[in-house]
Amino acid sequence: MRKYLQICAVGIVLSVLAGVLFVKFSLADIQSVVFGFDGKINGDGIASPWKLKEKYGTADVKIVSDSSEKVVQLKSDNASFSIEREVHVDIKNYPYLAWRWKASKLPPHGDVRSGKTNDQALQLLVAFEGRKILSYIWDSNAPEGTVTDESIAWPVSLKVKVLTVKTGASDAGKWLTVTRNVNDDYRKLFNEDPPHVKGIRIQTNSQHTESIGEGYVGKIVFSKNLSVAR
Repeated sequence: MRKYLQICAVGIVLSVLAGVLFVKFSLADIQSVVFGFDGKINGDGIASPWKLKEKYGTADVKIVSDSSEKVVQLKSDNASFSIEREVHVDIKNYPYLAWRWKASKLPPHGDVRSGKTNDQALQLLVAFEGRKILSYIWDSNAPEGTVTDESIAWPVSLKVKVLTVKTGASDAGKWLTVTRNVNDDYRKLFNEDPPHVKGIRIQTNSQHTESIGEGYVGKIVFSKNLSVAR
């Protein structure tokens, strides 16, 4: 009996070790981490675990189908709101960030370079540990590559860098894919090694120029290499 139990114990240990090795191998083999909108629709009309945050005016947001993919539609009529969710991503392992978006209407006078005109139809914000945020925007007038600082001093103590990755209405109504090396962007803009990503947010603003902005965003993907991101 004792010998039988010893054999069983050895078998269990080997099985556990094999399971651990399999899990580690599986995690190491995952090439991308995807955040989409396929979850159960909640009371705000968006897919869980996304949450709605209204800053000004009334949010107009819903999940719609585009071909075989669920995407989020946001319309701001003299409003400012966002949807956000908690994530946990080590961008040292997943440095590439890719997403699809389509701006159907841009606030015509929106321009990130002035607080009085700081409206965009679409923004994607990446929140890092240490209260730092990197925001990618589709601006109406600021040139691509424009970097602005929207940090908030104590007691909020947020450091925010905003990067214009698309400008103007020439591609309005078209789905575009944006791919960024968020690891490199963070290093360049904050002059330090990036900590883990802890959240993502999709935002729209039109209250400063009292106008309308509308757009769509598809799945958001963090990946190990550029080919997977695309």
